[in-house]
Amino acid sequence: MREDQIKSILTDLNGRSASIEASALISKDGLVLTSALPGQMDEDRVSAMVAALLSLGDRTAAELSCGQLEQTLVTGSHGHILIVHAGPQAVLCAIANKTAKLGLLFLDVKYAAQAAAALLQ
Repeated sequence: MREDQIKSILTDLNGRSASIEASALISKDGLVLTSALPGQMDEDRVSAMVAALLSLGDRTAAELSCGQLEQTLVTGSHGHILIVHAGPQAVLCAIANKTAKLGLLFLDVKYAAQAAAALLQ
């Protein structure tokens, strides 16, 4: 039941904006809890890369005295990957195309991560 509710949060997030192409809730150790990824994206590969980025981001924020990592944004020539904490043991990853309005992306992903975190407690 809880997985269905989290899947609904991800589906709603993907549907909220035409620029959001995929999303996944991933444990901090790199396991996919649930996802709304297109068929051509490999869940295990996405989760491993997100876990690696999260680990590096956490270490970088700590080493450079920036405090606790809140989010990680990777921007490429075709789009953005935003990773936001969803409680103490998970992160929400959203993949958006280049046309995404970053302010709205940050806001939508933040609210989805908070809703998922509430369900994980």
